[in-house]
Amino acid sequence: MSEKLFMSKEGRQKLEAELKKLKYTDRPAIVAEIKRAREMGDLSENAEYHAAKEQQKVIEGKIVEIQQKLLKIQIIDKSSIPKDKVYLYAKVLIKDLEDDEEIEYKIAPPEEVDLDNDVISVKSPIGTALLGKGVGEIIKVEVPAGIIKYEIMKISHDKD
Repeated sequence: MSEKLFMSKEGRQKLEAELKKLKYTDRPAIVAEIKRAREMGDLSENAEYHAAKEQQKVIEGKIVEIQQKLLKIQIIDKSSIPKDKVYLYAKVLIKDLEDDEEIEYKIAPPEEVDLDNDVISVKSPIGTALLGKGVGEIIKVEVPAGIIKYEIMKISHDKD
């Protein structure tokens, strides 16, 4: 049996939207580009044609990858996750005990990571250290520069 991918409904919808874009926007565009480049003549020295064919391979590979992921997804019922500890989909406000800097992270499965929006993997060093901990607890995270200590200030969850 294949390994399950645990995701939220929103995570699955995001993957489905990406697949739809690849299949119905990106794929037809690259096919048209290949056709246009082919019409220019000698394919052996046609850089545009070869670049378009490479891009087509990338697009087709992404389509297959997403289709395989979609077959493995198991949706997580967020309402069944305890709210008083850090688990998947928790938003956690932590304070660096050395410089008092605070940062809020959302803990997610690896497939839903979005570092631009402070959504980190449950498998990342900070995510792993936070799992199962509650407000007021101190965690230690090993980084290349040493060990950083954080205090959990607040745990919250999106409304489902």
